[in-house]
Amino acid sequence: MSTVLPGRTRTRTLAVAVTATALLAGALGVHTATAAAAAGTTDKVLVIGIDGTVLDRVKVANAPNLQGLMAQGMTAKSALYANPMAATSSGPGWSTIATGVWPDKHGVKDNSFTGKNYTAYPDFLTRIENAKPALNTYAAADWEPITSTDQNGPIFSSKVDKRLNLKGDRDGYGSEDPKIAAAAAAELQGQNPDAAFVYFGEIDHAGHTSGAAGQEYLNAIARVDVLIGRLLTAVQNRPTYNQENWKILVTTDHGHTDAGGHGGSSIQERGTFVIAKGAGIPAGSVRNDVKLVDVAATALQQVGVPTTGLDGVPLDSPDDDPFDTLRPTLQARVDETGIPAGTKGFTHTPPAGWSIDNSKMGTGGVTEWAGWAFATDEFWSQAQRDQWRELNVRSRDVFAVADSDEWDDKSHTGGYDSTLITPKWAVTGGTTRNLTFQTHYRHEAGQTAQVLVSYNGGAPTVVKSYTADAVATSESIALQVPAGATDVQVRFRYAGSNNWYWTVDNVRLG
Repeated sequence: MSTVLPGRTRTRTLAVAVTATALLAGALGVHTATAAAAAGTTDKVLVIGIDGTVLDRVKVANAPNLQGLMAQGMTAKSALYANPMAATSSGPGWSTIATGVWPDKHGVKDNSFTGKNYTAYPDFLTRIENAKPALNTYAAADWEPITSTDQNGPIFSSKVDKRLNLKGDRDGYGSEDPKIAAAAAAELQGQNPDAAFVYFGEIDHAGHTSGAAGQEYLNAIARVDVLIGRLLTAVQNRPTYNQENWKILVTTDHGHTDAGGHGGSSIQERGTFVIAKGAGIPAGSVRNDVKLVDVAATALQQVGVPTTGLDGVPLDSPDDDPFDTLRPTLQARVDETGIPAGTKGFTHTPPAGWSIDNSKMGTGGVTEWAGWAFATDEFWSQAQRDQWRELNVRSRDVFAVADSDEWDDKSHTGGYDSTLITPKWAVTGGTTRNLTFQTHYRHEAGQTAQVLVSYNGGAPTVVKSYTADAVATSESIALQVPAGATDVQVRFRYAGSNNWYWTVDNVRLG
């Protein structure tokens, strides 16, 4: 079963109500490329989605095209949310990739698509159409909700110029993925798409049937890699390729367990990645600050469309948070038993200019969380699953965490009371400065979380107290700088005893 879903008919494009058979014929050599810009370089973007793919397995598979992209560009590994924000399933995953926002905004929590909010947060191809309708957009997939209205979708709306849908479920990905590749290759080489999304589903199917640790999973990666090679070749064989600036992104919607399956909160199921190649991306580079929402932001920026309102940031806007400078110094577990022994992910040593006041902190407790620490998602979320630590999606790379719940798991005297202190930042009296940061706070009676500020070394004053959950929140606090003040210092004080936790990241004074 195949369907090409029409968008708008335009005089500058071929009619879009064509069949998959016609598109396949184009892949066999019928080239009808339209002219590129008469002068200068034309910016274009191709996003390739490979469902349920584990990056570590890609690295050891017979996958020269994917591995070539990694060698020629950037590789970034990251982790998803888990319930109750959303399941690690395809509906939320591809919605996050397409919209550039997390599930608490786009509304898709599982494959039922109940609560979807694509009107407020449309896919990146629709955003391109809304902002620059002269650009050509294209989407092809064989998981129906991506481009079809048949099953709860579509994720990519009818505003997209051309949408190809093939029915790849019910064991059909092995036969339908090659058709998707042929049709998309014909479009990429013989037509003139400015922004395209192409999806392959076979790897996820192999994960479900054989497990991610099995040879069949590697075989599926190898087969899909050949199809990706066809797309890359099609781009490079465009008659106008030398006058074009292409950015290629490859990503996945979720991971898989070794035995097969996803939807839960394990780090294997939450595993995602972004591979990117293009101008300005260093060859062989590896980053830890990239998130799945950055795919849409990068695609939009590539074709000159604003990214306002997205959770994602373009890849050429790397996070310069001082916490991230701590990554080379991160340590392996000490007292925690649920974290793999080889995972390095915490330190108590703050970055230059920052400090931690533990003068009121109890003694003993779990070493990793004895006062404010700096940790990664991979480390902290595995300390104890399914307690919302996985929902800290707006923190990137290394973040600060105060966790009285985990600290209490080992005998101690006294309670938890620790304060994280920023450097002194220069200010001008009589002005307003915005204190911004990402935070993830889970509340329970008996704990306190306060943001305090002091000017010119004076007594700290509370400017924000948390008395309820603040899940994966972006904070902005307006500071009214008093007359005569020349510097400000911010404190994050958390106190409790076997309560919950508080994280902060990317603290800035705007």
